Amino acid sequence: MAKAKVAILRTKPETVLEDYHRLMNLADYQQVVAKDADTALKVNISWHFFYPSSSTTPWQLDGVVRAMLKDGYRKELIHACHNRTVVIDAHLGERENKQLDVVQDHGLRNVHLYEGEEWIHIRDAVGDLVDKFTCLNEVFPKGFAIPKRFIGENIIHLPTVKTHIFTTTTGAMKNAFGGLLNEHRHWTHPVIHETLVDLLMIQKKIHRGVFAVMDGTFVGDGPGPRCMVPHVKNVLLASADQVAIDAVAAKLMGFDPMRDLKFVRMAHELGLGVGDPRDIEIVGDLDAAKENWHFDGPFKEMTFASRNQHRIYWGPLKKPVEWSLKTWLAPWAYVASVAYHDVFWYPRYAKEKVQPILESDWARLFANWGKVHADAEGRGFPDVGAASPELVHIGMKHFLEGARLVGMAVKESPELQVKKRAGTAYFANRG
Repeated sequence: MAKAKVAILRTKPETVLEDYHRLMNLADYQQVVAKDADTALKVNISWHFFYPSSSTTPWQLDGVVRAMLKDGYRKELIHACHNRTVVIDAHLGERENKQLDVVQDHGLRNVHLYEGEEWIHIRDAVGDLVDKFTCLNEVFPKGFAIPKRFIGENIIHLPTVKTHIFTTTTGAMKNAFGGLLNEHRHWTHPVIHETLVDLLMIQKKIHRGVFAVMDGTFVGDGPGPRCMVPHVKNVLLASADQVAIDAVAAKLMGFDPMRDLKFVRMAHELGLGVGDPRDIEIVGDLDAAKENWHFDGPFKEMTFASRNQHRIYWGPLKKPVEWSLKTWLAPWAYVASVAYHDVFWYPRYAKEKVQPILESDWARLFANWGKVHADAEGRGFPDVGAASPELVHIGMKHFLEGARLVGMAVKESPELQVKKRAGTAYFANRG
């Protein structure tokens, strides 16, 4: 198997925009991302509330857009791209995480895949590739739909460096999960590693180019992608190889990607990318790639929610409970997740977890985003402003927002709104 290339750079607010431009070109993105095709910037929102390391940072999105415009990509062919789940409010998330500010500042289109977009049956999209799937045909015997607009588009994934309670780590490969599968994607959790491999097959078939830019200014350890312990690590990664960039990020966190990450090992063995660090060419700041952060990982101190998710999908609750998630009873799980994470955990623990990094330059830059500005050369942000203790919102306003989100989990559940989802309606017409 040929070597893959992953670029890694150290960064700081003063040079972060310039660093993103250099990073992407070190990883040869212009050879992968066609200039004459639409490019979707696949934003990651793992929590609609701001929580360091959980979601795409505004400087990550801004840096990628500025780099593309500097390199001659046309603004009208670039758009932000969002998925949604019944437990994450994507519109709230893009505001709270200040991604919408970047989109509006650059005058980009902003695509929410579940709002007016056409979805197409997977066999119509990829043909006989369906017969090579490792698990999705068993999970979805009648098939499933993917966004039609993805066919022929470039996609640039914008994940962050963090752990995940289902997949140990999450990054470029997992970032496709929300965009390519409909709201019944929780059906794939028992076979999540195999699912990510199948989704990478699909991406390689439908997209003009696939690239990933990963932000490690904030990184997250613990039961991610929410409820983590955030750290400041000041690194950026980029690659055209989705397997390789996830492998390098995992190695930084202290994991052996071929041993600890089944989805990386499977993708490597199927020739979908390079997961063995010995076969990955590192360019940029080579010393940064040698770091080991010795993360505890997602399983050492699991939350009440994550522990019971594991019991449902892989443990003693699988037989008595998991079946309900494929019936009209499924909204109980959405309500439980939102109630636990948004109404209980966030106001109880978030401030304590975030407190140690509130004085960091990145926390200050986030708090003052839109008030501080890049320097004239567009290198970065020499002034990040003052620290803010209000990055984590608690109190009555948050409680009311949490209550609204609980109601959203019921109202927007696909089991109750099945005919309002374009993809599901497609299947109704097929009989």
